[in-house]
Amino acid sequence: MPAACFHGLPGCSMTGASRTCTEIRFLTEDVTFSATCDGTQQRYVRILPEGSEAEAARDVLIALHGHGSDRWQFINDPRDECRAARDVAAAHGMITVSPDYREPTSWMGPKAEADLVDIIAELRADGRVARVFLCGGSMGGAAGLTFAVLHPDLLDGVVAMNGLANHVDFENFQEAIAASFGGTKAEAPEEYRKRSAEFQSEKLTMPVGLTTGGKDTSVPPDSVLRLAEVLKPLNPRVLLIHRENEGHQTDYADARAVLEFVVQQAAGATEPQP
Repeated sequence: MPAACFHGLPGCSMTGASRTCTEIRFLTEDVTFSATCDGTQQRYVRILPEGSEAEAARDVLIALHGHGSDRWQFINDPRDECRAARDVAAAHGMITVSPDYREPTSWMGPKAEADLVDIIAELRADGRVARVFLCGGSMGGAAGLTFAVLHPDLLDGVVAMNGLANHVDFENFQEAIAASFGGTKAEAPEEYRKRSAEFQSEKLTMPVGLTTGGKDTSVPPDSVLRLAEVLKPLNPRVLLIHRENEGHQTDYADARAVLEFVVQQAAGATEPQP
């Protein structure tokens, strides 16, 4: 497979990174796998730094797309959250994985969860994966927090940008969430609670990066702000960046800051990163 620019964008460069995109070559793979839970064919994109096949184990950054998107969002989208994830992965020589995780509007229901477990197992199967980090924005941020509390043993860090920590109180996107979770809040109340990180905060023992916007009406920040407060005495490796005057987006600097924080904390940084 020919080498490709990691960003997939004309004239791209990794602003602020230690190396430019022209200095690093990557292999892009669109991978199909058979889902353990139902045997269906599912897909994810994998980006390999060229030469990684023959090298020592590398870290992996798994990026979860937002509501209505697919596995290509974090690979090609020029929005700040996606660029920051690409740049951090490239700067650290990481393998990047971006899955469909079942549907454009999955919100990390049971099948999406099972698919991500499958993907991590497949990545680890050849022994060339070191640490696994999970990130996402909006629905992807919510999904990342859900997966992190359900499978903390599979992750070395999680970043949720403009995400959600409480499905019980959340009122937006309910038709899509009900389809993913197997019923409405009234029909499957335990599923909504199970997938709410706020109710299982003690499971978040890995480094955690969070961003929120005070004017976010799409995914209001309240549940993540409460989660961050609860985590203070439980986990010293948490960085929350809250912008009171921002809405449902995280700018490049903040996205990169939380991603770098999680990677560096997982590597054993002794001083908190700004």
